[in-house]
Amino acid sequence: MLKKSLELLRQEAAETGAHTLKRSLGGFSLIAIGIGVIIGAGLFSLTGIAAANNAGPAVTLSFVVAAVGCAFSALCYAEFAAMVPVAGSAYTYAYATMGELFAWIIGWDLILEYSVGAAAVSISWSQYLLKFLSKYNIHLPRSW
Repeated sequence: MLKKSLELLRQEAAETGAHTLKRSLGGFSLIAIGIGVIIGAGLFSLTGIAAANNAGPAVTLSFVVAAVGCAFSALCYAEFAAMVPVAGSAYTYAYATMGELFAWIIGWDLILEYSVGAAAVSISWSQYLLKFLSKYNIHLPRSW
């Protein structure tokens, strides 16, 4: 399996020019990240309401299990950052440590994760839009 060395990853990260990404965050980027976090928090508040209405007393236990999972995830990403100190994600780490095949699988897993996340956010936004329009006596079918 083809692997990228840490030196090659560092060289690619240091490259500049027409075919590389600009590495800078400005005020607009930070505001956009903040808005994204707010949207995500709204999405998770909806799932909290659904859990409270349908899960019963197991909600507390499910939050404990989720917290343990989040702690392990944070430790994993800290390990990634310590072992492969370049910009990237699980894809870059997998490419450097396990090879191209595993990186390809993880890359597609990330695409699937972002697609499912985008679908969940779009469902949440459509509910907000329907509530907003109903205040102005515009009633659209929920299936739209």
